[in-house]
Amino acid sequence: MKLSEFWSLMDYEFTPSYSRVLARDLVLPEFNNVTVQEALNRGEDVRAVWLAVCTMQEIPPERRWGPDIPPKS
Repeated sequence: MKLSEFWSLMDYEFTPSYSRVLARDLVLPEFNNVTVQEALNRGEDVRAVWLAVCTMQEIPPERRWGPDIPPKS
């Protein structure tokens, strides 16, 4: 996953303004309790960060890849 895809999914799911707040404030236990933005800044796998956000925010599988991409079985 590219970083641009990550931000597109964040913006779609949370709105452009709230997605930036969430990235700044949401702490991810999977990445040693750093924020989303810190995880991205230190080069963590973008897809793994996105999936961690989905888990923390309880995004159902059918909504994790945007409006036109069905979940993988």
